[in-house]
Amino acid sequence: MGLRKFKPVTPGTRFRVGASFTEITATKPEKSLVVSSKKSGGRNNTGKMTMRYIGGGHKKSYRLIDFKRDKFDIPAVVATIEYDPNRTARIALLNYADGEKRYIIAPEGLQVGQTLLSGDKATPEVGNTLKLANIPLGSIIHNLELHPGKGAQLARSAGSYAQLAARDGKYATIKLPSGEVRSILVTCLATIGTVSNSDHANEVLGKAGRSRWIGRRPRTRPVAMNPVDHPMGGGEGRASGGHPRSRTGVLAKGYKTRSLKKYSNRFIIEKRKK
Repeated sequence: MGLRKFKPVTPGTRFRVGASFTEITATKPEKSLVVSSKKSGGRNNTGKMTMRYIGGGHKKSYRLIDFKRDKFDIPAVVATIEYDPNRTARIALLNYADGEKRYIIAPEGLQVGQTLLSGDKATPEVGNTLKLANIPLGSIIHNLELHPGKGAQLARSAGSYAQLAARDGKYATIKLPSGEVRSILVTCLATIGTVSNSDHANEVLGKAGRSRWIGRRPRTRPVAMNPVDHPMGGGEGRASGGHPRSRTGVLAKGYKTRSLKKYSNRFIIEKRKK
């Protein structure tokens, strides 16, 4: 997995840095695991625009990903490593011994032909899924559950990972990608390794058109708006816009919006670092 720097043949390729896709082994997805995906264009059920700067973009099909990894003690062989337009990470197609096929988020270093396992009999090797109770302390993990059986919710994007720091009774202490340290039940599942495509953060689109292909429309700066449109709009000449805040007036740049009464606060040992 690497990056490809383009020659400045056109203005759009002058600064473009894209993925090399050397790890991709299949170009067409598994038909049984693909469903249609409809775009909203930022509109609700009455056709009213409720989210700005969304629209257009290339047509996508959604790949059904197995975030639960609940086929315990059944070995699966990695058939392909594929591109997924709906996420930053690569995905891997698993062929289970009982004949079922499933997609998973591919960890860094996963190879075609490798055998993966999930459950209590699995060894702590890249791609295998185990309970936090069975993972060695200090291990790098991803696809982490918050509630047993709910499926992976944490550390799923390209290059992200968490670390198992400690275990105490029925809780494990996890350091998350944001820097937050929190307690999670040891009966929750996690997958060994780092999420693939870690170079995604270094990609450069190169031109506005590539943003449009993704489905992003041009964003208007708040200071360029009128007072009726945004709290930071208006003023004579090139006014600075005042204190940074959202369209609804919520302060940005450090103002905390997390509820002090949120039930999960008790599980947070150390807050995320700024």
